[in-house]
Amino acid sequence: MTRVLFWLALVFLVLFAIRSKIRGMQQRARAQQQPPPNAYAPPGRPQELPDAELMLCCAHCGVYYPASENVQAKGHDYCSHAHATL
Repeated sequence: MTRVLFWLALVFLVLFAIRSKIRGMQQRARAQQQPPPNAYAPPGRPQELPDAELMLCCAHCGVYYPASENVQAKGHDYCSHAHATL
């Protein structure tokens, strides 16, 4: 009778170990599939975007640049002091 109980306990422990191993693998697979918590806005709340800055075109080279970096000369907009003096 003791041998039967021993084998039943051993089978139970092996099955428990296999089951816990499978659960751990499933949890790791789910964690890899889910995006990081801050990767998206929660549903129902619109994601706030930063205010866009006005872009201007340089009269000399044609490159677009932020209006905060504008250099004005002779009524034209330039991307740098070097282009304004040319």
